Amino acid sequence: MLIGELAKETGCDTETIRFYEKEGLIDAPGRSASGYRRYRPEHAGQLNFVLHCRSLGISLAEIRTLSAFRRDPTLACEDINNLIDGHIAQVHQQIETLKRLEHQLQALRQRCAEASDAGHCGILQTLVQAAQGEGCVCHQEAERHP
Repeated sequence: MLIGELAKETGCDTETIRFYEKEGLIDAPGRSASGYRRYRPEHAGQLNFVLHCRSLGISLAEIRTLSAFRRDPTLACEDINNLIDGHIAQVHQQIETLKRLEHQLQALRQRCAEASDAGHCGILQTLVQAAQGEGCVCHQEAERHP
């Protein structure tokens, strides 16, 4: 199948397919006499594997590692468990970072409880003051909610 057909089958755009191929995440396809890439059904399987991993936030480096295990199913899966455990830890860290950001934004939002013109907007004034090196209520609030 041609790249457009693979793209349609997998829901992945052609540029991304070429990128994953260049990165070695999917095997290089054969070429037709006219130089067109010719993909086989196993390319769709490889691409769907990569796309599913990406939907879980798994990095390209981690996908390379998982692909190596996929190619050699005799390897022990302990390393796969460790990889996913590490990814789970990263997700927990991201959640904590997002919670702190939420507290900062809530503190900032409280600076402008009533609608007014931009010249009197507490949010905008706070952002400008912070940009000028003055204290920022949103960062002070975040320090209270580590």
